[in-house]
Amino acid sequence: MLISYFFPLNLIRPLPQDVVHLIAASEVIDSLAAVVRELVENALDAQATRITISVWPELWRVQVADNGLGMDLDNLKQAAAAHSTSKINTITDLFQIKSLGFRGEALQSLAQLSDLEIISRPSVSSLSSYGWRVNYNHQGKAIKTETIAIASGTVVTVSNLFETWQTRRQSLPASAQQLRSIQLVIQEIALCHPHVTWQLRQGHTPWFQISPGNNAQQILPQILKTIRVSDLFYLKIPIEELEINQQNLELILGLPDRCHRRKPDWVKVAMNGRMVRSPELEQTLLTALARTCPRDRYPICFVHAHLSPEQIDWNRNPDKSEVYLQNLNELQAQISQGIDQALRLNFERISLPETRIHQLLKVSEDKGTYKINASIQPDTETSANLSKNELGMIEIKAIAQVLNTYIVAEHSTGLWLIEQHIAHERVLYEQICTQWRLVPLEPGIILQSLTTTQLEQLQRLGLEIDPFGEGVWVVRNAPELLAKRSDCLDALVELSLGGDLQAAQVATACRSAIKNGTPMTLIEMQTLLDQWIKTRNPRTCPHGRPIVLQLEESSLSRFFRRHWVIGKSHGI
Repeated sequence: MLISYFFPLNLIRPLPQDVVHLIAASEVIDSLAAVVRELVENALDAQATRITISVWPELWRVQVADNGLGMDLDNLKQAAAAHSTSKINTITDLFQIKSLGFRGEALQSLAQLSDLEIISRPSVSSLSSYGWRVNYNHQGKAIKTETIAIASGTVVTVSNLFETWQTRRQSLPASAQQLRSIQLVIQEIALCHPHVTWQLRQGHTPWFQISPGNNAQQILPQILKTIRVSDLFYLKIPIEELEINQQNLELILGLPDRCHRRKPDWVKVAMNGRMVRSPELEQTLLTALARTCPRDRYPICFVHAHLSPEQIDWNRNPDKSEVYLQNLNELQAQISQGIDQALRLNFERISLPETRIHQLLKVSEDKGTYKINASIQPDTETSANLSKNELGMIEIKAIAQVLNTYIVAEHSTGLWLIEQHIAHERVLYEQICTQWRLVPLEPGIILQSLTTTQLEQLQRLGLEIDPFGEGVWVVRNAPELLAKRSDCLDALVELSLGGDLQAAQVATACRSAIKNGTPMTLIEMQTLLDQWIKTRNPRTCPHGRPIVLQLEESSLSRFFRRHWVIGKSHGI
C-alpha cells in the first residue's frame, strides 16, 4: 500500500525566538564539561595565567575564576547578549581566527540554560578600584548590577544548569562520569597552555592541580602519573615552507622503550591552543610509530601545530573540535619527519667545562699513580672498527659480550648494554621493509597438511605454491633471508599461520637474527652496533621490546660517589 505524507504550506512558519535561542544554546552547551570548556577558553583569551574551577555536579553548578584582563561595566552589560564578542568584527576576521572563542554564543547560551552571574574588575587599576557583580535573565540582559570588592580578573558562576530543559539533565551521565569529562577537558587544555596554573575543586574541596611548565613535556607527567619527564622527548620543529610566520610543530613523544598505553587514548593533536579531532593526523602518528610498542600497546604522543590563522577554518561544528585544514599533506610529512628524529637515540655529550675537568684531574694526579696524558692504547682490531659520527668523534665502541647475549659498549654519555638478538632483529626488519625480496627456491620446499586459510595466507604474501599430490604442495619461492636458512620449512609454516605483510616481515627478521647465546667476536659486535645505531628506531625491536639499557655517566658517578670523594678529599 502506498502511503503519502502531505504537509500543507500554511504550516511552515518561523519558530518563536525563545525556541530558536534554546535550540542554539543546547548545541553549544550540552554538558557540565562544555560549560567548563567555554568559560576556560574565555579566561585564556583574557590572558589569564591562573584559573580556578569549582564544580558542584549534584547542584548543576560551575564557577570559573581567573586573573585575566577583566571587564568594565559597559562590557559586562553586553557580555551575554546574543552574538556579542570582542574577538571578531568582519567577515575577514572569521577566516583569521586568533582566539579560542569567537562566535559570541557561549555566555548567551549559558544565560538561556541557567542562572548566570559574572563578577569582574579590569586589570588596569586606573579604570576602577572596585569591580561589578552582574546577574542576567534568560535573554542575556543584565537585570541586577552592584559594585563589589574583588581583585582584577573575572569570576563566572553558572547555577541551575538545564533547569528549563529537564530531559537534557536526565539524559546526561552520572556525576562521577561528568567529573571525569571535566578532568579530561582541563588536562587537554593544560597541555595546550602549559604556562597556566590550574586549580580544580569539587565544591570547596581541592580536587587536583596542574602546575605551569615551559612546555607540555612538564605538564604530561602531572596528568599521567606513571610517566616521568625523562620518559618523554620534546621537539620543536619549524615549518620550513611557512617559517616567515613563525609557524611550528611541538612534538611530545613518550619514548616507546619506556612508556606506552593499553589504548590509543593519548595520541592527540592540537591546533593553535585547542585540542582537535583529526583522524588523518592521528593516523599519521600511529603509522609513524608502528612496530615501536609491544603487542596491543599504543604510543603516547602529542602534537601541537602552531599555524597561521588563515590555514585553519574553525567553522565546522559548534564545539570547534574539528577543523578544515589547508596543506594537510605538508603537515603530515613534517610530523612523520619529527617522529623519525625523536625515535633516534640522543647523542648529546654529558661534559664539564674543559678547565673544570683539567683542575679535577690535576689535583688528583698529585696524589695518584697516573698522569693526565696516560692512556690505554686500543689494539689495531678495535681501533679499525670504532663507530664514528660525521665529525669523526667516537660514538659507540664494543667492549665485551656478557653471557653470549648482551653487548657491553662504551658511549660518550656512559655505558650501554645492548641485547644482540633484538638489536639485529631491528636491523634486519628495517632492511627487509626497505627491500622485501622473494627469491626462487631450488629445489622447492614441500609442505603438507596445509589448510585452505594457510594456503591463502602464503599466496597473499606473494609466495608461489603448486599442488604436488594429495595434501602436498611445493613452494617455489621465499623471502631472501629465509631461503638461505636450514629451517626455511619451519619458517614458511610460521608465515602461513596469519598476519599481514608487515607481520611476515617481522617474523622473517626475528627468525633470521642472531640468537642469544651465540658467541661474537669484537669485530662482529662492532659491526652490529654500527648497523643498529643507524636504524630509524634503535630504541625498540619490531615487537616493542627495549633494545638498550643506558647507564649514564652521571648516574655511575652518583652511585660511586665520585663527585663527593673529589670534592671532599681535595678541597674543591
